[in-house]
Amino acid sequence: MQTIRLARPRAVVRTLATAAHTHSPTLSSAGASSVESVIPLSNVEAQWEKMSKSEQALVHRQLEELQKKDWKLLSIDEKKAAYYVAFGPHGPRTPVSPPGQGFKVFLATMGLVGVAAAVYGGIRTLAPPPPKTLTKEWQEASNERAREAKLDPITGISSEGYSGKGFVIQK
Repeated sequence: MQTIRLARPRAVVRTLATAAHTHSPTLSSAGASSVESVIPLSNVEAQWEKMSKSEQALVHRQLEELQKKDWKLLSIDEKKAAYYVAFGPHGPRTPVSPPGQGFKVFLATMGLVGVAAAVYGGIRTLAPPPPKTLTKEWQEASNERAREAKLDPITGISSEGYSGKGFVIQK
């Protein structure tokens, strides 16, 4: 939308000093039409990036005039050019990342996950063994000692009909 606003010619404001002076509309329109005919619409997609801003605005104005006609009368090239200028990958619609960028990000992420796994495995191999209180025998002995001490007699390990694991957390 911004491109349309920039491409439209500004309305000439006539002041008292210039009201008496008349401009010849035939001269300005003839000059513009000769310049407009220089830019072909057959392959706007390939030429758009090479055009200057003024040429782009000129093509935009030319396409605006063409679109005022019946769409059935427009050629395929004119329709393609109008679509490209309106919705093509230029200006605010320029892609943020180049093609293939997503795959590179995926590979970098997988590489970092691999490095993190290697660091985790390395730290795990260098770590001391787990404490003896985490062995299954020690935990079963803690259950027996809790029953002897009548630990938590209402709902816990010393209660009647208790079927839980108690202190055993190992499988």
